This record gives sequence, structure tokens and C-alpha cells, in this order.
Amino acid sequence: MVAYGQIRADTITWLLEEENPGVRYLALRDLMDASADDPDYQQTQKAAHQEGPIAVILNEMNAQGFWEKKGPGYGPKYRSTVWSVIMLAQLGAEPEMDDRIPKACQYLLDHALTEHGQLSTSGTPGGTVECLQGNLCSALLDLGCVDPRLDAALEWMARSVTGEGVAAMGDKSTPIRYYSGNCGPGFECGANNKLPCAWGAVKEMLAFSKLPKERRTPLIEDAIQTGVNFLLEIDPATAAYPTWNGRKPSGNWWKFGFPIFYITDILQLGEALVRLGLGPDPRLANTLDIINQKQDADGRWPLEFSYTGKTWVDFGKKKQPNKWVTYRAAWVLKHA
Repeated sequence: MVAYGQIRADTITWLLEEENPGVRYLALRDLMDASADDPDYQQTQKAAHQEGPIAVILNEMNAQGFWEKKGPGYGPKYRSTVWSVIMLAQLGAEPEMDDRIPKACQYLLDHALTEHGQLSTSGTPGGTVECLQGNLCSALLDLGCVDPRLDAALEWMARSVTGEGVAAMGDKSTPIRYYSGNCGPGFECGANNKLPCAWGAVKEMLAFSKLPKERRTPLIEDAIQTGVNFLLEIDPATAAYPTWNGRKPSGNWWKFGFPIFYITDILQLGEALVRLGLGPDPRLANTLDIINQKQDADGRWPLEFSYTGKTWVDFGKKKQPNKWVTYRAAWVLKHA
């Protein structure tokens, strides 16, 4: 059994190199537990927001708070509002560092959220999909969004998981129902042939994991338990969850990347469950072993899945040691 919680010193040294202030900032914050009033941390945090990916993305934002075009922001992939907000969150953008960050969050809620709490590709209930709901709730929590509409989105997400108070997809007498994307309880997804979708489940559990325990309603706690039961009913290392065609799982489960959009890897699955306090659970052991074994002799993880040329920023070459992926893996192993 591998002992976790201790990250190799040479891994940390590499992540703390000053040539990449974005990664250095995240490493100081999340791996070294730097104090918020530490001068080195403050300087690095400032640099991360004024240069590199965070700055590039924010400089592409329209003054009104959107990217590419007005509206709910799902398209065009992967530079519109939805994807830019998700990337900013994964880069550790802090609202107090730039007032464009809370403006973007407000714009997203104004245009992508329905009156019943669905975060939607179209701004209407029919555009609801679980991976997007989870991604955006997670991102808004990371970006420090404080808005009762976010609470409503989290409550809807929990309701959609458990089925409590949600009518069947064919019941058109009420808007509080399932639609063709998010089509039933227990993560049932139209894109997965109406079968439970593990990618969506991981996104939603990750979002719930970032919600402080004192803010978790009984309904949210029930949804978390539903998600944990689903993700751990098999060995997550096999990713043998239902697939739309009944065939083997997508190989992307084992390709670690950055950023992470609707495609999920077992590294993000591990993060979600570790955040929920399940790091010591023996059912997660094989997943943690795979993560640990993917590092090279220097304690670095390669970029195996990328959106090169599709996003505002590229994050490295595939099959090469990658600081962003290494940060992700180190986070999970440290906190497991």
C-alpha cells in the first residue's frame, strides 16, 4: 500500500519554479499551505493574476462580462463564457484580485440560469445537462460567487440527482421536470442513452464537495450519498460505468489533462471523492495507486489530454511532463 500525504521534494521544487507564477501560486496555496499574509505568496498571487493564463483570459472578456458573444455562453467551444469561467476557476482566479471576475460570474447567472435553478446551455430548462451544471456550480464556488441564485442552482442539482420533487421527462404540466439532457434521477443522461453518466456524477460531486458542510441541506447530503454510492459501486480505477453503446469505457478516463471540461479523468474523480473525505476509503485505493504510478522518475506527470489550439491559452505539449497536471495529481495525493 502506498503511503499518501507526502509529495516528493523534487516535485514541489519543480512546481515552485518562478518561471510559471500560475502554477507556483497554486502550489504555494494548496500544497505548501502558505499563509495569506505571507509576502512571497502575495507577490506570486499578484503575478499569477497579472500575467499568464488568468490575465490572457480576462483580457479577452467583453466589458459587459461575457466572452465571444452575448447570451448563455455555451458556444462557441471552448472560448465562450462558460468555458472561460471554468478555466478561470481551475487556474485559481480570485475575485478580490480583479473585479472582472465577479462581473463574469454575475453575467453567467444572469444569462445561463433558469428561474428554477438549472444552469443551461440555452438559458432555458431544456438545455440542462448534468456535467455543465456541476462544472459551473463548482466554478462559481471556486470563484467566490456569493449569490442566492447559486444556492438555488445547487439545490436544483441535488433535486435532479435524488428525483425529489422533479416530474418525469414526459410530464409537460410542470417546468420542474427532467428534460432530454438531464433526463432522470441518479445521473441519467440523454447523451448516454438515458443511462447514468459518471462524467456528470463526478462534476456534480466535485461541486458539492466544495460547498462548506454548514451550507449543505439535507437534500444536498442525500444527493452526495447517491453520488458516492454510484461512483464507488464499482472499482473506480476500472471506470466500468454505464456507456451509451454498452462497450468499454472511454480511454479518456486514464488520460490526465488540463483544463478539464465535460470530459472527465479518474484524477478528477479522485479529487471529488477525496474532497468529500473518502481518501482513506479502501475502495479508492486502486485509483490512487494509478495516479501515483503515472508519475515519472522525476516525480512529474505528463499531459495526456489537451485542448491545444481550442482555448485562449495552451497548457503544454502532450506526452511531456506538465506542471498543471502535476499540480492536480499532487493535490489529490497530498489530501488523500
